[in-house]
Amino acid sequence: MFKHEDVKNDPIFAFGEENPYGASFTGQSYLAMLAQAPDGYTSVGNVTFEPGCRNNWHVHLDGYQILLVTGGEGLYQEAGKPARHLKVGDVVVTDKGVKHWHGATKDSWFSHVAITAGSGEFYDPVTDEEYQAAHKEGE
Repeated sequence: MFKHEDVKNDPIFAFGEENPYGASFTGQSYLAMLAQAPDGYTSVGNVTFEPGCRNNWHVHLDGYQILLVTGGEGLYQEAGKPARHLKVGDVVVTDKGVKHWHGATKDSWFSHVAITAGSGEFYDPVTDEEYQAAHKEGE
């Protein structure tokens, strides 16, 4: 399965362009929108993170998010819970109102398909201390 640089060089879905939501990320990510529901409520996008990249803490206000891991290795953490180490084939379901973040491990690219319903709200960046602690928890 795809890991490290292979995530960038041989993606399952389109690699995408620099993420237009980059202000809500630490590091560089890329987004390829794959589908949008006719009512605009649900979207499907391929998100690729460079090593060390992660999004800010955020919630999905009136919907949910499902992540399908397609490449590399990553981390996922809900507020107040230990981090999870993610690898190809893992699935994460986040219900509305659950504060969380996700991103690449420090030494691997990471790619997931995000199926997102409803709107979201981003908060503070994940600090370097939180990120390092997540690495230890997720091992």
